[in-house]
Amino acid sequence: MSVPRGRRPGGPDTRAAILSSARASFAASGFGGTTIRGVASSAGVDPALVHHYFGSKDDLFLAALEIPVDPRQAMLPVVAGGVEGAGERLLRVFLDIWDAESSRLPLLAIVRGVFEPSGQRLLRDGFLRMVLAPLGRELGVDEPERRMVLVASQLVGLVMLRYVLAVEPLASMPADEVVASYAPTLQRYLEGPLR
Repeated sequence: MSVPRGRRPGGPDTRAAILSSARASFAASGFGGTTIRGVASSAGVDPALVHHYFGSKDDLFLAALEIPVDPRQAMLPVVAGGVEGAGERLLRVFLDIWDAESSRLPLLAIVRGVFEPSGQRLLRDGFLRMVLAPLGRELGVDEPERRMVLVASQLVGLVMLRYVLAVEPLASMPADEVVASYAPTLQRYLEGPLR
């Protein structure tokens, strides 16, 4: 009986092996240090198979996070209206995602891991690089790197106080009140003076 040689062909457990390898690589090396070739090698498959199952490195990253919403799609309504009113639209989309239990639970698992170095890389590479940085460019804000980090500071703070620590009255505040409180600050970060 001959032993199969070479890389594993595509099969039912191939996708799971690729995801497992990708999660380990993204956690250890971050987005920038992870390559499709490295993930494929670790999973024992050809890099073309990684592309077949997941498409781009961005798509693989999102699949590895296991969140039930593609943030790139979720942000389309924010971009569609232009920079005017974008703070409010962003906050409404953000709250819709976080207030839905089906998406909140996996997101909380990611956020709770942020205090470990691998979790910090996932948050930075996932939230900042794949969600907020492209949003700033699409909205056409000046100094998007600076402005979107300021936006992130508010959103991360909101997540920590409202969802992780459940600090009242913010934890049970109706979404409209949260929007009324936070949106003006987000809007100022998007288009107001920075100095």
